[in-house]
Amino acid sequence: MRYEINHRPSFSLVEIELESGEAIQAESGAMVHMSPTIKIETKAKGGIFGALKRSILAGESFFINTFRAEGGDGTIGLAPSYPGDIEVFELNGTLYAQSGAFLASSENINIDTKWGGAKTFFAREGLFLLKMTGRGLVFLSSFGAIYKKELYNEKFIIDTGHLVAFTEGLDFKVKRVGGLKSTLFSGEGLIAEFYGTGTLYIQTRSLDSFISWILPYLPTRKE
Repeated sequence: MRYEINHRPSFSLVEIELESGEAIQAESGAMVHMSPTIKIETKAKGGIFGALKRSILAGESFFINTFRAEGGDGTIGLAPSYPGDIEVFELNGTLYAQSGAFLASSENINIDTKWGGAKTFFAREGLFLLKMTGRGLVFLSSFGAIYKKELYNEKFIIDTGHLVAFTEGLDFKVKRVGGLKSTLFSGEGLIAEFYGTGTLYIQTRSLDSFISWILPYLPTRKE
């Protein structure tokens, strides 16, 4: 499977070349264009229970589309619904991502939800994480550009709204940015303190912060 990510980092689109018989699974609504040789199959991945977990708990679509090249090679273009970057992971093990980050993956990648534990109860982002396991390609999307931070048995602090994904070997705890006053009035809210050895993937913009910024400019209904 060959791929190319274009128009990054603001309006990224990934084009994937599928050989006859190859398939890729993608988030509902991600398809931008595809060759006529590619057929689509829509199903509740992991059965009804697994799909409900992703939909209700992690905020992902109930259905996942599988695009398969039949009777010849084909190309498919995929993009997220919001502006930002796309990062590809050559997975051989487990990767954790924030809800909403999944764009597409190889057909054999298992996508499940993982509760972040009580430590994330007050964090709107990350209460339920996506857990992706297997061997193949995973494409994640972000709001803004993506950059990575390598940790080597050390700690690193990140705003919870800027987390995209992290690898095995890392754990984290969510806490206030400071005292109660700082948490309420600094505009920073909650932070995640990661520790261990692994890689963090961070987005340069926060969707929650953007929504908070744009809300005052939206027209309101007059009574």
